[in-house]
Amino acid sequence: MKFYFIDSGFQTGAFNMEFDLMLSDRCGEDEFYFRLYRWKPYCISLGANQDYDVIDYTMTEKDDIDVVKRPTGGRAILHSEEVTYSVSLILGKDSTPHTVYREINNALQKGLEIYDPLLAAAKLESRQPDFGAIYKSGGGIACFSTAAKNELKVSNRKIVGSAQRKSGRKILQHGSVLCGSYHKKITDYLLLRNEEKSRINNELDTSTTDVGEVTGGIDYDRLKSALLDGMEDFYQNEFINTPQNEIIPAKIQEQIFI
Repeated sequence: MKFYFIDSGFQTGAFNMEFDLMLSDRCGEDEFYFRLYRWKPYCISLGANQDYDVIDYTMTEKDDIDVVKRPTGGRAILHSEEVTYSVSLILGKDSTPHTVYREINNALQKGLEIYDPLLAAAKLESRQPDFGAIYKSGGGIACFSTAAKNELKVSNRKIVGSAQRKSGRKILQHGSVLCGSYHKKITDYLLLRNEEKSRINNELDTSTTDVGEVTGGIDYDRLKSALLDGMEDFYQNEFINTPQNEIIPAKIQEQIFI
């Protein structure tokens, strides 16, 4: 197995989602791609099955917030003060999407602990909510308001949210390592009644935390380095540092993303 690491830095929402899909599509047997990136401008991503009409476009345009669709499921996320990760791989004969999901979160857990011992308190959620019932009831419009099984929590509050896409044997998993509290402002950009906004704001306050809150500050570069160290430690392999232009030539990137 060859393990590759890509640090994409700041990119637009459209670039980030298309690049994740392209990594997944090009991933070969015995290849593992771990990518870290951020968002400029800030961006709301909607789950693959979520409608665009939940967005208040007057507010997103006013505040220069992008809106994109994720290739994965789940609900709306405001990508802002975070480090986002993605993993692309092909399932082996003894692995399943569920085992991959758990393993990746265990590796991220190691990375958080390397970043700061206070984050050793991060634990995997042990229960799976009934998301179907939550969505039917009108809840769960904001992804971070509910934790899925094996997502990472500190003091029972979600600190890493993840989503997964399976296409044949190919797995794309990506997610947000929360670093600040700006993600809670998502209700400013959703078409909701005031009482719904208040409810979701309360859910986000009580159900999420972030690296900065737990540790008293944030060093994004050091966090990215720690997350890579955690991956290498968990998978017992050194990752090959790979510029994204070696994956997709710059000329092709311009044609696709601009």
